[in-house]
Amino acid sequence: MTTGTDVLEVRALLRAAATADGVRPLSEEGELRLQHGSPGGVDLVVRDGGDLAGYARLDDGTAELVVHPAFRRRGHGTTLVRRLVEAAADRPLDVWAHGDLPGSAELLGAHGFRRARVLLQLRRDLAGVDPDPRPELPADVHVLPFRPGRDEDAWLAVNARAFDWHPEQGRMTRADLALREAEPWFDPAGFLMAWRGDPDAGGTLLGSHWTKVHPPGDAGDDAVGEIYVLGVDPAAQGMRLGRALTDLGLAHLRGRGLGEVLLYVEEDNAAAVRLYEGRGFRRFAVDVSWHREPQGG
Repeated sequence: MTTGTDVLEVRALLRAAATADGVRPLSEEGELRLQHGSPGGVDLVVRDGGDLAGYARLDDGTAELVVHPAFRRRGHGTTLVRRLVEAAADRPLDVWAHGDLPGSAELLGAHGFRRARVLLQLRRDLAGVDPDPRPELPADVHVLPFRPGRDEDAWLAVNARAFDWHPEQGRMTRADLALREAEPWFDPAGFLMAWRGDPDAGGTLLGSHWTKVHPPGDAGDDAVGEIYVLGVDPAAQGMRLGRALTDLGLAHLRGRGLGEVLLYVEEDNAAAVRLYEGRGFRRFAVDVSWHREPQGG
């Protein structure tokens, strides 16, 4: 675990890299684990003289790394990759390269990594969004805002079923959810829950749309909305809940005075990509997960 001083240094490094590259070098999960730590996580740093030149973090076989723009092309990225491989030992290793920058492909390809997953960031403007959608829902289904302290277990159960195929989202825990509820951006009014029946009298959660607002400077010069998590219980498929929740969430973000919204989707999820692009989203950025099997694996 890094010390408090290390965290401040790393956060300054992250800001410098984001300014230079136009993309955040760590995922939200990586930044939360940097700030709060996590059992079994490994933090690695390299220095150039007395200055912090690079940072990497390894959690459960997945890593992220960043080198300060002022200290690139000096071998610090190579040092971090080698130390990550050593830390992974005889286990497979995945490294996320945010923005799919040319230097990442050069660095990781030279160490036996191959492109394994591609995550697309899509965006669209909110000007054309219906500010008052009234989706047709079954008579016994209604949409309510998330209630902190009451709806966590129901949401986690549906989230796990909706994303049982997803290596990160489907494994979200109560502790992971609590960290996000404590973040300054968390807004239960933008966390929409579709219930069948009364949630306090045996009602069933069918799906949800959790929106997020990035402050100015985080995802653009102005504040930007996000379709953060949109999930429908497999048992509720065919009810057009995904479309209804999407429309309601986008209207909420427009109502916050935002001009743009982003989302992330796996490139190989062709149906979802077609759906979003058909609704006005365009490709904006790419993140790539690079995979390496251990020697002899």
